[in-house]
Amino acid sequence: LVSLLLIGIAAWGIGFGLISSFRVVGVAIAVGIFLFLIALVGLIGAVKHHQVLLFFYMIILLLVFIVQFSVSCACLALNKEQQSQLLEVGWNNTNSARTDIERNLNCCGFRVFDPNETCASDCFRSHHCQPCAPIIEEHSGMVLRFVGGIGLFFSFTEILGVWLTYRYRNQKDPRANPSAFL
Repeated sequence: LVSLLLIGIAAWGIGFGLISSFRVVGVAIAVGIFLFLIALVGLIGAVKHHQVLLFFYMIILLLVFIVQFSVSCACLALNKEQQSQLLEVGWNNTNSARTDIERNLNCCGFRVFDPNETCASDCFRSHHCQPCAPIIEEHSGMVLRFVGGIGLFFSFTEILGVWLTYRYRNQKDPRANPSAFL
């Protein structure tokens, strides 16, 4: 479900012109496809009661849990100063994200508006633009808490999946000896 949601959101962002960076969309789609394939491995392993597939599913799900739990905790632990530094580094290192932000938020520049620079915003023609940093920082804390909370929720469902897979792997296969369950 999460994998299909990632793929759908990436396609929606491209379709409505909200995201023009191929890297961002490519990474979201690649992660969605990876998660879909991992879920498929788990499903096939559970249906066929295949020990090796279930083992690999359990190990990969554990690794995904560790990465997702770490990123979620990092999102929740950032303070305002760290968020500001992270946003400034992101602003200085990506031109396509900068263009998308300026166009969607109707702002120009990060900390100060410079009329001599180019800007994709509509307010650039009138030279009365706000800098983008205050607008982004206003929403970044809320978005990081939301993303961190959602990631934390799904990371605990993944650890539940690891535990259930471990329990299911160690059960006897009813097809191997049906009289063992009587």
